[in-house]
Amino acid sequence: MTFLGKQIRMERIMNRDTGKTVIVPMDHGISVGHIDGLQDMKHAIEQVAQGGANAIVEHKGLIAEGHRGKGQDVGLIIHLSGSTSLSPNPNAKTLVCSVEEAVKLGADAVSIHVNIGSGGEKDMLKDFGRVSYEARTWGMPLLAMIYPRGEKIKDEYDVEFVKHAARVGNEMGADIVKVSYTGSVETFKEVVSGCAIPVVIAGGAKMDSDKEILEMVKGSIDAGGSGVSIGRNVFQHRDPTCMVRAISAVVNKGSSVEDALGLLA
Repeated sequence: MTFLGKQIRMERIMNRDTGKTVIVPMDHGISVGHIDGLQDMKHAIEQVAQGGANAIVEHKGLIAEGHRGKGQDVGLIIHLSGSTSLSPNPNAKTLVCSVEEAVKLGADAVSIHVNIGSGGEKDMLKDFGRVSYEARTWGMPLLAMIYPRGEKIKDEYDVEFVKHAARVGNEMGADIVKVSYTGSVETFKEVVSGCAIPVVIAGGAKMDSDKEILEMVKGSIDAGGSGVSIGRNVFQHRDPTCMVRAISAVVNKGSSVEDALGLLA
């Protein structure tokens, strides 16, 4: 029965027809504090839901604030990890919520953040193992956000490091893994081919142009990726609804960058 429950919940965070997903993370407040675009959570969620986002990611304390009670549905992924930019080691994430609590709050999935190569890797992998077990027990889909960050990592976008990150997510029992885009279709194909679960890309820092964002999205999809998990480049956009619509066109309809840009005109 837990397998059936996971299957049903996966359909709430992914496009049933394409098997791909457009996720908008809104969990930035713990890491960086007050952030533009997320002052009014209900409005922020409404904007991306109208654009066709499959799911959002947020921390447990904002669920009541963002609950809308009307409008287009959107999947809820509760983030279980946290650290602040004020910490002596912000790369060391700690668990701030449990799978059981997420179930009680009505989550469709949970997510965890792990930085491999950092000084806190040991503890984060231990937490990952525990969360993976609990998620499987509850039939809860698990999104693993995994980045190579730390003293030994010179370039976190290096394909060898990103391949390793994706493989960690796969081997630890995640259902979806989120990694950084490696910069080209050819290199990202290496990441996807070495991972048996859906791979989605992170949006990273705020970009200068819509075209740059959509080219990154298109490259990941052409390489065999399963979608995106893009935050600031969506909720800080001048028109988040249209930006999600453009990204979704590339992810779920195979639209060209030029056609997607037309949705933003």
